[in-house]
Amino acid sequence: MAGRAWKFGDDIDTDAIIPGRYLVINDPRELALHLFEGVRPEMVVQVRSGDYVVGGENFGCGSSREHAPLALKGAGVDAVVAKSFARIFFRNAINIGLPLFICSDVDRIQDGAPMEIDMAGGLVHNLASGESYKTTPLPDFLRAIVDAGGFVEYTKRQVAEVKA
Repeated sequence: MAGRAWKFGDDIDTDAIIPGRYLVINDPRELALHLFEGVRPEMVVQVRSGDYVVGGENFGCGSSREHAPLALKGAGVDAVVAKSFARIFFRNAINIGLPLFICSDVDRIQDGAPMEIDMAGGLVHNLASGESYKTTPLPDFLRAIVDAGGFVEYTKRQVAEVKA
């Protein structure tokens, strides 16, 4: 996975990711039209499929809205890398198949830097600096959910295996 880094700081809440007035929308691509609207409005027209969001501590704090990771996924964001995640955001992202990576070295990644993530190896490669940073790997069962595209697809596969 390779793309551009969209850098944010600490305590980015779900209302910053997708403002509450858009919670009536359920289509991820339509939600993506309002991604970070109040804090980084240029992102909606510049983000490309394969890009990454890089955050600090407590990324995704605030409400339990599933719309926040849906908006990121709808915009084509491949993954979020942060020092830490709010628990409910972490769970919601995994449930829809959006990969998350905990990395203590995110301060070394500059906004706009080209980067790629080796999910299997648990490494973030900063292509601008040539540095690589270790991530806390997802446990196998969570990785299986992400690889399936989310919890619903994962469950469908599990049911199909039992029936077979």
